[in-house]
Amino acid sequence: MTMGGRVLVTGASGFIGSHLVKRLIDANQNVLVVGRRRPALEVEFLAAELDDSQALQAALTDVDVVIHLAGRAHVMRESHISPLDEFRRVNRDLALHFATQAKHSGVRRFVFISSIGVNGAVTQDAPFSELSNPAPHADYALSKFEAEQELERLFSGSDTELVIIRPPLVYGADAPGNFSRLLKLVRHGVPLPLAAVQNQRSMICLDNLVDFIMVCASHPAAANQCFLVSDNESVSTPELVRLLAEGMGRKARLLPCPDFMLRLGSRLVGRAAMYTQLCQSLVVDTSKAHKLLGWRPQTSAYDALRTVGQQYLQTKIR
Repeated sequence: MTMGGRVLVTGASGFIGSHLVKRLIDANQNVLVVGRRRPALEVEFLAAELDDSQALQAALTDVDVVIHLAGRAHVMRESHISPLDEFRRVNRDLALHFATQAKHSGVRRFVFISSIGVNGAVTQDAPFSELSNPAPHADYALSKFEAEQELERLFSGSDTELVIIRPPLVYGADAPGNFSRLLKLVRHGVPLPLAAVQNQRSMICLDNLVDFIMVCASHPAAANQCFLVSDNESVSTPELVRLLAEGMGRKARLLPCPDFMLRLGSRLVGRAAMYTQLCQSLVVDTSKAHKLLGWRPQTSAYDALRTVGQQYLQTKIR
């Protein structure tokens, strides 16, 4: 399904954005990229900050769809005195300024990539859905939730349609953050004390997310909707490690460790969030996307994780 008009993408030099722009180009879309850094692709590019009203006004001329991926995330070593203020400045305030320009320029649809963190960090008895009460668990998630609220107010009653997408962890061979660390540990055969973990995690592979973003940018029924999305299968952390190792042609090295020791150890080294990601459950209900848009993941989580392991190994042995 094509978008028809011109598509403007922010965050195109990032993990998700670079792959999305390539897919859009392959689909013969007319693409414009706006940001600080030119992506490593042959695409029309405008170097501009998202608070540069004059540059944005010119860039948004004749743009039909905006896909806003730019933001602050995966901060491994925080340097700001007030991280929340910086998350709000980038993820909320700049997004709102940019969206205001898009509205004034007559953009038909604004697609905002948010985060499952808006719903919370952990699921207990039921999966998260679009009807779940928001419970942002960290500065990043709170800034995304506040951005969602501001964007909904901005576009309410206007001719510009808003689509919000809340993906869980997005993985791929070149993924940033903790997933990149996990790939490295699996590749080097480092023993991981995760054999006894009994959880379920919803994630989404990069190709599935890019496909879903493209559907949301064009499907009439996506207008003014919020979607939770995933690979549709949840996997435990031990399964995740085994599938990555299988893709690398290696045997997963998993050791049993009591949950209380994992929890205590993560707190002692200041990595409580890592314990949450690796040991607790986060399950997403994607039925709205299936029913309203007819969307199904192109690749299963099991196949995608094996493929990611294989791709990661290939990039390291070249």
